[in-house]
Amino acid sequence: MGEEKELTIALAGNANVGKSVIFNQLTGSHQIIGNWPGKTIEKREGYLIYKGYKIKVVDLPGIYSFSTYSEEELISRDFIAKEKPDVVINVVDALHLERNLFFTLQLIELEAKLVIALNQIDLLEKSDFTIDSNKLENILNIPIVPTVAIEGKGIEKLIEKCIEIYEGEIKYEPIKIEYGKEVEERVNELIKVVSFDTSYPKRWFNIKLLEGDEKIKKLVRDEKILEIIEKKSKELEEIHGEPISLILTQEKYNLSNKITSEVLIKKEKRVNISDFLDKIFLHPIFGYFTLIISLFLIFYLIFKFGNFVSRYLESFF
Repeated sequence: MGEEKELTIALAGNANVGKSVIFNQLTGSHQIIGNWPGKTIEKREGYLIYKGYKIKVVDLPGIYSFSTYSEEELISRDFIAKEKPDVVINVVDALHLERNLFFTLQLIELEAKLVIALNQIDLLEKSDFTIDSNKLENILNIPIVPTVAIEGKGIEKLIEKCIEIYEGEIKYEPIKIEYGKEVEERVNELIKVVSFDTSYPKRWFNIKLLEGDEKIKKLVRDEKILEIIEKKSKELEEIHGEPISLILTQEKYNLSNKITSEVLIKKEKRVNISDFLDKIFLHPIFGYFTLIISLFLIFYLIFKFGNFVSRYLESFF
């Protein structure tokens, strides 16, 4: 037998999207529970063997962004940027697509190789909406696997997509996230100035410098460069009249909103007899008339039909 290939997969996503359920489906009882080094945050790792691959699965803390600097967020972004897992499974709640895509766009900026698990698709199908997952895949240019984690649906396909990404069988070129002209000009200027080596992606690193990320700024020890960064940030804030972090956040929310509006489809509602009767009997105006008519018919039937039946019963007895 050939030697097993090893790869590392990280699970990332918002809280309460079914990430832990997918982790359990992938790893079963092969789990190690501990804490992240120097932190009180729980760390969950697991392993599985699949078609000649020994796969390490790391369940990252559930977070909503990389910008508010809680311990969970710092752990997740540092693990993705520094440990560089081979693939990141981004678990997305199909019921709250727009909010989840906001985090997906941040993972793309962090240059993680993604496979998206579009989870709880069964609950979405019971609502008035559906998602065109093929169109979403084409827009993001990222593999998307619809899943129902609690039933184990789509889990094997997730692993297969991760292996295809790892082996280079899928050409991975995700959507480019670009900001307004003024922001792009200053990001590109900083990229030329801030030239030292860092474990973080260069573009992401410089965007964080513009945002004023304190942890990232500490990595810049040249006072002149720090002054240039401060100047560029202030220029953008004067142009837009808002803090730079808010400007960039709004840009990403606008993009996630645009994508959601393109792929979220309202189903054509089939009118059944129950809905038809509800419209008549529960109408705010005509409902009163139908109520009166209904009561009249009830009393009419009681007395008319009741008299008819009572006569025959008297005759019979």
